[in-house]
Amino acid sequence: MSVLSKLASASGRRDEVPNQELAAVIAKKNDKKAVTELVFNLHNKNKKIQSDCIKTLYEIGELNPALLSHHIKEFVALLGHTNNRMIWGGMSALARIAPYDPAGIYRFLPRIMDAADKGSVITKDNAVSILISLAKEKKYSAVALSLLLDQLRNSPTNQLPMYAENAIEVIDDKHKEDFIKILTVRIPEIEKETKQKRVEKVIKSLTNPATSQKTK
Repeated sequence: MSVLSKLASASGRRDEVPNQELAAVIAKKNDKKAVTELVFNLHNKNKKIQSDCIKTLYEIGELNPALLSHHIKEFVALLGHTNNRMIWGGMSALARIAPYDPAGIYRFLPRIMDAADKGSVITKDNAVSILISLAKEKKYSAVALSLLLDQLRNSPTNQLPMYAENAIEVIDDKHKEDFIKILTVRIPEIEKETKQKRVEKVIKSLTNPATSQKTK
């Protein structure tokens, strides 16, 4: 039986539960054939099926990224899609693959960053996640950290605290000063005091680690 019959749209459902349940089954069974069928149908004429397929795929990636790693090119191709849902869905899938196959993702980094610069907030969020994953790998860290700092310079102010908090684990001594400068300059741009404090806490944790530990 085709996996398409188990998608949310096949039963007239508007919620994502059927897609999430299908993803869990495919991930558990390590069902490569099902993944291939879902990837093929990313270009189905029915937009609801397209949407269900990409949702199911990145949910699979959350549970079993190895299943998606053979389809990196297909997800990168989605970054040029006319439907924003497919663009950020493709970036979400790539973000799930990045910790498992950083080399495969790194090959397409220019296209990923181009899509991030042009894309929605969700697209940018997942691109930042990809950069953080790559920064954990010694051979990619210099490039990834440089691009990550660029994202911090230009990110939406609402996202800056989250990006800073997530990035701190990969910021090395070489990039620490620039990281702190970028955050310091951007704090006045942030309207909500709670978000300002989150960024200030990140800065404090790097400039005075001992004090930061005591205030946690």
